[in-house]
Amino acid sequence: MNIKYSISVIFIVALVIVEKENNIISKVSEKLVYLRWSIQQSVSPASASASGGRKHILLLATTRTGSSFVGEFFNQQGSNMFYLFEPLWHVAHMLSVKMDGTNATVAGPVYRDVLHQLFLCDFSLLEIFIKPPPKDHVTAALFRRYSSQSLCEESVCSPFVRNLFEQFHCLERRCGPLNLTLASQSCMKKKHHAIKSVRVQQLETLRPLAEDPRLDMKFIQLVRDPRAVLASRMVAFSSEYTIWKRWAVDEDLPVDEDEVRKLKEYCDNIRMSAEIGLKQPPWLRGRYMLVRYEDIARFPMRKAAEMYGFIGIPFTTTVEKWILKNTQAFKNVSEVFSTQRNSSEHVDKWRFSIPFKLVQLVQKACGPTMTLFGYKFAENKDMLIDKSVSLIEERTFL
Repeated sequence: MNIKYSISVIFIVALVIVEKENNIISKVSEKLVYLRWSIQQSVSPASASASGGRKHILLLATTRTGSSFVGEFFNQQGSNMFYLFEPLWHVAHMLSVKMDGTNATVAGPVYRDVLHQLFLCDFSLLEIFIKPPPKDHVTAALFRRYSSQSLCEESVCSPFVRNLFEQFHCLERRCGPLNLTLASQSCMKKKHHAIKSVRVQQLETLRPLAEDPRLDMKFIQLVRDPRAVLASRMVAFSSEYTIWKRWAVDEDLPVDEDEVRKLKEYCDNIRMSAEIGLKQPPWLRGRYMLVRYEDIARFPMRKAAEMYGFIGIPFTTTVEKWILKNTQAFKNVSEVFSTQRNSSEHVDKWRFSIPFKLVQLVQKACGPTMTLFGYKFAENKDMLIDKSVSLIEERTFL
């Protein structure tokens, strides 16, 4: 076995062995057979071949950076695109439960290997992490299945099953549980493959994907002003940001250094990945693009066209129409996970939703990251809420 796969494989095997729920131990042998087959397929020189013109796109982001919105640029491409929405959710959930919080050092290689197999249209490695475990490669529990047109099209739509609860069921077509074998077959027929993920923290861990001759990888890293990210997370993940919300209203509350440290680590991880990408090492040359959410929100059509040009596939009228429809949403659209928004108004909304003292904390913790991405510091409260003052430098990231 290739050494670059050994860490994650050993860890996955350990997870399977210690798993007690649902009598999973009795299925260890079966799972290891699939796992061994997956890894052999991935590293076997005999099976390697050119990508045949197929593009493989990984949209890298973090939560509340607009990645669901940008992911639709590829989901809406049509019948020649196989798009997956956050397949690593299952991996992150299991690792977090088993380890009492996800360890990035351990999780990174596991995320990489699952992504590697998914880009090769192999779902067997992902199956290990889906709960409850798929039966005969059929699952009713795939996270946000309905966010992928590819997983709800007719060729993947198995017969509807009455009285079977499927939280993430297809919305526009009445399908039964997802047959991952059919999904794999559909994937192999598609001209291009795209995955959106907010789980991968370090670009460096994905090097094996870029170096696999079967994949023509393109990495698009989506970033957003960390001050805006914090403001959005305080609304979307309210229970996880209680301390920040208390700081916002309590003048005398002391700063929790641990919370600030976590924020700094978040910013540092994004910055370090971007620095690698922008340096364009040989393994990433021509494969990496950095995009700011603010630029997409202000100039959605232009930035979408630039992304398609970078990838090297046609920018279709279907995508254009979707962008026009979903960047001019009515003001009463308030759902925090919606892909509709009034783009131009959305950029500066955060400036009026959090107090200046929180902005100061973010600027202190994330200063180098903000500087790299061209986000200007607010020097005082008046500057923060002055709409005539832009906090975004005009930048071109090559």
